[in-house]
Amino acid sequence: MKIEILFPETCCLFGDLENPRYLAASCGAEIISTAMNDRPFFADETPDLLYIGSTTESGQERAVRALMPYKERLSDLISSGANILATGNALELFGSRITGDDGADFEALGLFGFTARREMMNRYNALYLGKFGDTDIVGFKSQFAHAYGFGDLPPLFRTVRGDGRSRGDKAEGVKVNGFMGTYLLGPIMILNPDFAKHVLGRMGVAEIRLQFEAAAYEAYGRRLSEFSEPGRNFTY
Repeated sequence: MKIEILFPETCCLFGDLENPRYLAASCGAEIISTAMNDRPFFADETPDLLYIGSTTESGQERAVRALMPYKERLSDLISSGANILATGNALELFGSRITGDDGADFEALGLFGFTARREMMNRYNALYLGKFGDTDIVGFKSQFAHAYGFGDLPPLFRTVRGDGRSRGDKAEGVKVNGFMGTYLLGPIMILNPDFAKHVLGRMGVAEIRLQFEAAAYEAYGRRLSEFSEPGRNFTY
């Protein structure tokens, strides 16, 4: 079983890399780290999970340039149901364009039709509480951009408290076949053990037991209780 991490030297903010590492530790998967100038493993093989995490704004442009030669291959992987997880602003790489008040205006991979718009003087920091099917999801956001123009693209999560793809939007992220993209950042697999088990199940793990499972569920229960408090402030 193989998990490929794209550009860990650049797409590594907020502790996002603990997502694939935690999944690998929970199932014994091999981690393949693909640097920006490497030929990616996914170009020739299909990993059990392809992962990319948060990066800087300049890192986004570099990541798009590195992935553009493999755009058609990525499209084929998404169509065939391959497991791909993008967290934080890595989600924006798969849209059509990234624009901003910092002068940014460049084509993204164009695998989905949405556009990300940066507001560099208006960072959005927030807690998040949502649903993945019947499963409660907790998480955090810290972003300069919001995304618009999703049309009928299905979301990954449904928002209970907080904001989704943009302010006031109750749809969060994108879920198309095995592609899962979300603005949530940090170690969301550790924060959401049931969601982590779902991903491991999609990867084909037969007997799923998370590393430090009891501690993960205890922490999850406490955080879910805190995020459900009526007076909890969700933006900061």
